[in-house]
Amino acid sequence: MDRPAKRTKLSSPGHNLPIVDTESLPTGDNGLASLHRSITPPPQRRQKSTSTTAVSDEIKPIETPKQKHMPTIIYSSPIQLTHIRDLPASSGNNVDTIRLRDILGDPMIRECWQFNFLIDVDFLMNQFDEDVRDLVKVKVVHGSWKRDAPNRIRIDEQCSRYPNVESIVAYMPEPFGTHHSKMMILLRHDDLAQVIIHTANMIPGDWANMTQAVWRSPLLPLLPNASTSEGTGGYGSGTRFKRDLLSYLNAYGRQKTGPLVKQLERFDFRAVRAALIASVPSKRKVESMDAKKETQWGWPALKDIIRHIPLAPHSGTAHIVLQISSIASLGQTDKWLKDIFFDSLAQHSSPTPRPRFSIIFPTPDEVRRSLNGYGSGGSIHMKTQSAPQQKQLQYMHPYLRQWAGDSDFGLETSSTEAASIPRREAGRRRAAPHIKTYIRFSDAAMGSIDWAIVTSANLSTQAWGAAVNVQGEVRVCSWEIGVVVWPGLYVDGSPETKTARMAPCFKQDRPAETKSGLDDVLVGFRMPYDVPLTPYGPRDEPWCATASHPEPDWLGQTWEG
Repeated sequence: MDRPAKRTKLSSPGHNLPIVDTESLPTGDNGLASLHRSITPPPQRRQKSTSTTAVSDEIKPIETPKQKHMPTIIYSSPIQLTHIRDLPASSGNNVDTIRLRDILGDPMIRECWQFNFLIDVDFLMNQFDEDVRDLVKVKVVHGSWKRDAPNRIRIDEQCSRYPNVESIVAYMPEPFGTHHSKMMILLRHDDLAQVIIHTANMIPGDWANMTQAVWRSPLLPLLPNASTSEGTGGYGSGTRFKRDLLSYLNAYGRQKTGPLVKQLERFDFRAVRAALIASVPSKRKVESMDAKKETQWGWPALKDIIRHIPLAPHSGTAHIVLQISSIASLGQTDKWLKDIFFDSLAQHSSPTPRPRFSIIFPTPDEVRRSLNGYGSGGSIHMKTQSAPQQKQLQYMHPYLRQWAGDSDFGLETSSTEAASIPRREAGRRRAAPHIKTYIRFSDAAMGSIDWAIVTSANLSTQAWGAAVNVQGEVRVCSWEIGVVVWPGLYVDGSPETKTARMAPCFKQDRPAETKSGLDDVLVGFRMPYDVPLTPYGPRDEPWCATASHPEPDWLGQTWEG
């Protein structure tokens, strides 16, 4: 018998500091190396105010008046930022944000699959409605395959306390690969399903004071009957999303995820407006890749998706911004970064000038001033100490931009250009980033978005795949998952006769309609960082968790590498 629905109760996430999330460690490592850095305690804890959350409703189009009496259909952002625990309630920076409890606290959930890198099972179980948490079937999928790994021991010990929780270990063939995907799949008593793709580890600290993002599919109904043929659509269609998601899940093996695949086959995904971008440990020959016949992984998939996205005509040079929380060893030259990754992102469906690129990554000063101070640094990684690492930093430095963007160094744009671009604040300067976004802005003003990606994948060859080797293969080491969205996905009817635009949103999920009102469809995208961007100064370097930082953070702590 189905349980009656009731109002979800909200509770603040735990107060634990973030645990290290790194792709640079071998799979067998517990991934907690940064916790062993010595942090001196602060002389006195400051009193922090808690804030309330305004959880956005399910995304729905809103019609507003427009010039010539034609309606502009406005869609709220397809992604949401997570609630930041220690931001003042009066700041308004938690408007339209989401807590983990908002996702898992629904008593209609009957089965929950959790895919992640770090998982605190006790924390996870506390997010379910207290009346049903002992009844929900919970599957925990992780990559800690070594039985003596501390992370594996902790997960197994916690799972043993819950008869309704099962631990599933992902196949990990690569020594430097990780199970880094962050996804939940919910199956409900009312015969609906939902896919949630996000950027947070399943630990208290990641859902407290770190900047994270969540994409939620609509509630998906069952297909009308078992013989219904959905067909195979192109990128961005729900049918293609379903095909690629089931391909990803099948990569775990029938014994591990077969029951989930069998259930999801029965659901109708046609309401989904996104393309799936994922990675699985694999080696594939480039010459045999055919995206029409099988799902691609890593940068080959990225390249194929991007080149199928239609770009609206616009003047000027596009700007692609990579914003990540980890940069791995990419080589002593920029060959992989420019010739493989940038080239994949620069694909286009029509002739356009090559875009310029920026990479947002926090500095030590920004980590010091974050809400958790140096405690945030265990989740942010780039090594800069060895000679090869310094060579990599040298060619990356011109691309690097600050996270908070409030140092004394000037704005990225020229003084003339900056005067015409209002500074727009995202309200996340002090919430250190664990989010990963890749966004193509259509112009220097960063006022329109051609496409946007939210994913678990950082900037690494393990996540996206190495360059083609002598055997003609692309080697991907890690499990990753994300979504790609663009404005054309929201045009129904005759897309060739309608205009659609995606606009960056700051401190809210709903875009503000332009004065001209000439857009048929306007889609918001919630921004995690301020614009315009701020470049690294001559003395700026990226945060390095393996280096010592003797200067006290705002809490009075120091960091020993």
